[in-house]
Amino acid sequence: MTLKTSQAPVAIRKRSRVPGVMITQYIEQVPNGKSTPDFTRKPMATTVQEGKTVHFRAKVSGEPTPTVTWGRNKCEINDPEKYKTRYDERDQEYILEMPDVKPEQADTYKCFATNEFGKAVCTATLTVFEVGFKKTGLAASTPAPQDFRSMLKKTVIKRKKQLPPRRDGEMDPKLWELLLSAPRKDYEKICIDYGVTDFRWMLKKLKVLKKEKEDEQAKVVEKLENVKQIEVKPDGTAEFSLDMTLLDPNSTINLYKDGTMVPYGDDENSKHSLKKTGTHYVFSIKDPQPEDAGFYQVDVEEANVLSTDFRVPDVEFIANIKDVKVFESEDALFQCVLSTPLNRITWSTQESSLEDGDKYEITVSEDKLIHTLKIKNCEKEDIGAYYAIAGITSSSASLTVEADPDHSKGRKGTQTGDQDDLIKLALEQQAKLQQQKDDLEAARRAQAEKDAADAAAKAALGDGGDGSGHGSGDGFGDGFGDGSGGKKDGEDKNKADGDDDNKGKTENDDADDKKKRVRTGPLLPDTVIDHGVQFVSGLSDTVANVGERAELSCKLSSDASEGCWYKNGKLITDDDGATIIKDGASHRLIIDCCKKDDTALYRFEAEGRKSEATLNIQDPPKIDLDALGEFTKPVIVKAGENAEWKLPFSGGAPMNIQWYKDDDELLPALNVKIETSATESQLCLTKCQRKDCGEVKIKIKNEFGTTEAVSKLIVIDKPTPPQGPVDIIESAVTSVEFKWKPPKDDGGCPLTNYIIDRQQVGRNKWSNVGEMTSSSTIYKDSDVDPGRRYCYRIRAKNTEGISDHLQTEHIAAGVLRYPGPPTALKAVSAFKDCINLAWCAPSDTGGTKIVGYNLEKNKKGTNYWSLVNQAGPIKDTKYAVKDVFEGAAYEFRVSAINLSGVGDPSIPSGTIIARDPMKPPGKVTDLKLTSSNYTTFSLAWTKPKEVKGVEDEAQGYYVEIRPVESLEWTRCNVIPITLTSYTVLGLKAMATYWVRVIATNYGGDGDPQGFDNYIIAMPPPVRPKFTDRKMKTFMVVRSGNTVRLNINFEASPLPDISWLKDGIPVSKHVTISNFDKGSQLLIPTSERADTGIYTITVKNIVGQESFNIEIRVTDDPMPPGPVQLDQNIPGTVTLSWTPSPDEKRDDRLHYMVSKRDSFKRTWRTVEDNIFNNKFTVVNILPGREYYFRVFAKNDIGLSPPSKSPAFEIKKEKGNFKLNVPKTKSLDFESPPSFTIPLKRRTAPEGYECYMSCAVKGDPTPHVTWYRNNVSLNTDTNYYITNVCGVCSLLILRVGPKDDGEYKVVIENQLGTAECSMMLNVRE
Repeated sequence: MTLKTSQAPVAIRKRSRVPGVMITQYIEQVPNGKSTPDFTRKPMATTVQEGKTVHFRAKVSGEPTPTVTWGRNKCEINDPEKYKTRYDERDQEYILEMPDVKPEQADTYKCFATNEFGKAVCTATLTVFEVGFKKTGLAASTPAPQDFRSMLKKTVIKRKKQLPPRRDGEMDPKLWELLLSAPRKDYEKICIDYGVTDFRWMLKKLKVLKKEKEDEQAKVVEKLENVKQIEVKPDGTAEFSLDMTLLDPNSTINLYKDGTMVPYGDDENSKHSLKKTGTHYVFSIKDPQPEDAGFYQVDVEEANVLSTDFRVPDVEFIANIKDVKVFESEDALFQCVLSTPLNRITWSTQESSLEDGDKYEITVSEDKLIHTLKIKNCEKEDIGAYYAIAGITSSSASLTVEADPDHSKGRKGTQTGDQDDLIKLALEQQAKLQQQKDDLEAARRAQAEKDAADAAAKAALGDGGDGSGHGSGDGFGDGFGDGSGGKKDGEDKNKADGDDDNKGKTENDDADDKKKRVRTGPLLPDTVIDHGVQFVSGLSDTVANVGERAELSCKLSSDASEGCWYKNGKLITDDDGATIIKDGASHRLIIDCCKKDDTALYRFEAEGRKSEATLNIQDPPKIDLDALGEFTKPVIVKAGENAEWKLPFSGGAPMNIQWYKDDDELLPALNVKIETSATESQLCLTKCQRKDCGEVKIKIKNEFGTTEAVSKLIVIDKPTPPQGPVDIIESAVTSVEFKWKPPKDDGGCPLTNYIIDRQQVGRNKWSNVGEMTSSSTIYKDSDVDPGRRYCYRIRAKNTEGISDHLQTEHIAAGVLRYPGPPTALKAVSAFKDCINLAWCAPSDTGGTKIVGYNLEKNKKGTNYWSLVNQAGPIKDTKYAVKDVFEGAAYEFRVSAINLSGVGDPSIPSGTIIARDPMKPPGKVTDLKLTSSNYTTFSLAWTKPKEVKGVEDEAQGYYVEIRPVESLEWTRCNVIPITLTSYTVLGLKAMATYWVRVIATNYGGDGDPQGFDNYIIAMPPPVRPKFTDRKMKTFMVVRSGNTVRLNINFEASPLPDISWLKDGIPVSKHVTISNFDKGSQLLIPTSERADTGIYTITVKNIVGQESFNIEIRVTDDPMPPGPVQLDQNIPGTVTLSWTPSPDEKRDDRLHYMVSKRDSFKRTWRTVEDNIFNNKFTVVNILPGREYYFRVFAKNDIGLSPPSKSPAFEIKKEKGNFKLNVPKTKSLDFESPPSFTIPLKRRTAPEGYECYMSCAVKGDPTPHVTWYRNNVSLNTDTNYYITNVCGVCSLLILRVGPKDDGEYKVVIENQLGTAECSMMLNVRE
């Protein structure tokens, strides 16, 4: 449908609620019910490796439904092979798919959503990494130089900032990085790996570096802990992990190896993978090889969070660890011998690595070849496999712990083998290594001597040589010359083949000369070394049961290779009962029927290569099928008899036999007897009762498996009494009819019949009135006298006997009893000329059967009820009322009729209108959330439109909610509401709900209309902010008084509130009370120690806000000491006094000086804010007595004064002489200038700093102080004075915030001058 509008086209830009989405509106005002396009979910930025499939997904909204298109910055996306777009109807998502992505497709992609009212656009970045080169066969392995250069240009390898190279005499930078990431307990072993034996001197610098690193990490990581260095696991993968909570879940996590970014995946098949579980991150390297060794780092954005060094030493196990078998409480010992000395190896179980401690003792021999693991006080829980891992090579063995038969303690540990043999192996290996080292040194010396001899020969023949030298290639060039002084070919050839080949060779390389081929020919690029046949897949350990088929298989790299099979070192032939099959490169050994002695170590050898595996033959419990069939048959016995079961079995000893009844284990008791032998077990239950019926099970278990067999016990007995209550069906004049329920327990065999006895009330005699079959539980007694009352007894009977009786209450015959009202009267359907009704029979029939019903109707608005069924009672519980008028409203009621008469009518039905059925309405439109809080939210919607013949008018609405964790919808209003708004009450604060609205009418309920997203029971999100405009930032409290801070704020959802004092949590005596819109800090009795800066932080999911309040707890200051007076300059007097005792504990305490003279008898303040203990009073006139008082002053008030003695300057009288100078008019006005400028200062942190300069000018210039171009004249943290042209600024306690440039600007009407200096704060 197209809307016509006369509005002129415009381009109004507005932002979406979704960050990064820009909306352009085409018209000024969007019609009601319509909206511009918007994104409810935009595509996310993606980083992938070349060859992967990329999906960009987007969800849009808008009315009419927008059209979605895709684009990119660099070019069009019209290639259908590279770009595929589709719409997922189930998830309502628009998808752009790029299979087999290439590096050139890396770009910024755009998604457009457009309708006639506007357009919405958002972007997403695609980054494609191409790592390494693809192998295209042998011919492609040596490409032309120009092709190789072009490949290098296309390679995109992201590198991070490299660590500085190690300098001589300095620590390896890698060591610092490792220590910053490792816990303190790992410092020692990491330092040992780098040759550092004493690391205590490093701790101070390490603390500083760690603080800097934590500050950097705090920008992207909220919490970082449990960092574990890289380890090789028993399954062959190398793993390192950490627990990390990111500030932004979308932050990029990069993995680097030696400074180069390494791509990783999230599946187990990737070479490098990342597995995330909650906040636990595990990086793994699959099938690590020597080339995977390196320095790995994990960065979040640009911040490093983990560093680990993966070393792969060239080492093998000369002696593997061996299986150990010990008794409980003994110590187990695992030992191995390495081919190369190592400081440490990793000891591990299948679940985790082992640390040296109370349970495990890990030691290394002095030559670092023998490594030992000692497991102390072995228990059953220690049983399992243990692994010794050196580099990427591992050795495994199992530990078996058996119960101690003698219950003895203090046994010595059982070793894995002869200790002398291990030491002998280690000594041999040490000698071998030393011999290799000596051989290497001798070879080097011989090479040096040979080079010296060659150099001497070359020098001797340089001028008179024959020039046509001929060399043998072995390092000596014998030449036969012609006097031309030509080159010596033999020398050059030998140098190319010998010296260059040995250049850069390390000690480890020389130690492995026996494993490497010595190159004697020229260094050609096409040289290929044939390694011979290799195992594509080796043998695997196999487990099989006795009598079953077992198969061992392996695969070689060559189809032509033959091999041999060995069992415990002995060659296997076809005569040994095994089948050997060769199928191309695959070789198999098959044992059709395994026996216990087939358990062995099997080996396959081919052309010097071998692979070994262990075949373990198990003998689990087995039960003969015939015996099992007999056992499973139910055992049927009579009550009081015995029941027996017997079952033979076979299998490997020892066997554990357990009997169960209804899953409860049976133990020998008075009525339970169990007898068990090596091949059979028997159970006997004596004097069985009906309650003993149930399932009987035997469980047979050994170390190889478990088997079970189930039988059933049935005990038969007489039945229990029939069940009541007895219901009276009819109580007429001539008969009584009643019914009951069958017995709860039939005694284990079918009932045969019921026996009925009767007694007339008032008599003692019971008489048998008959027996009836068990198929019926209804009895009718026709031999009764009207008006009399009877009592009946009912007994059940089976083949085992007769049950106890069930007795009825007194039943009266021939008494009038009317039925109760029918229930559930409702309209099945309604038409304009007919209304179909239905109801249920009354629960109270009045003791006789119901013979019919009377139906009455009442036209709405009248009080008259008229009978509908004029022709007679209605026999059925439904009726079609045709005597109705179209559009009229009716109510109906129904009465039941029995043999006694008509009963009471039912409750009237609801109003029923005679009209044809309606169609259910459609969906409501424009559903929106108008308001919400923590317990309610309000909805509004628009009435659905009526579509004739399809959707009729809505007459009411239902609102339904469903918690996110639930699957059931709850209807908020039982009766439909007619308004198009509703408020849902009684919600759980911060709970999430799905909400929908259903329109309804007489035709039924329409389709529900809900929100695309769930709703949270909370007010609209509000970033925390403080609502008091005049909050105090400074508070002074007298010591001992109560401190109460009330901070009001608004935030939604409810925030987390924290209080800190000077950056650390407040003390326990401080009471914090939080409420929805504020928080209160209360200190009942304050002390001077409570002085500090208190910080409140209010934080929720939207953001956080903090506020600082300085609280100073102090008291009236104590007065200063005695005041001394000194006159150094005529006309002045200098006051000095000893400090007040409070000066040390109150950094804001200062002094005030006042004076009084003999001419003026009043006290006048001379100076305030004096922060030292000396002051000079000027303008002292001769002939007057002066008195001075010094007060200590703080934020509370003044101390008592310290008074000075009287001070007087004697006035000397002289001859009065007046010299009147000649008058001369002078102009004293001058522009401002500095007579003494500011000087550069360096102040220690925490001390006071005093800056001053001298100025002049007429008129007196106005002085302004600045710090970093910010005026300080109104800042109360600085004390500024200007006395007689001396401008001074005092900082009481210098801190880092005071660092910067200080400037003095003086100005009057004649000009301006300025002077500046730098203040450096020293820690």
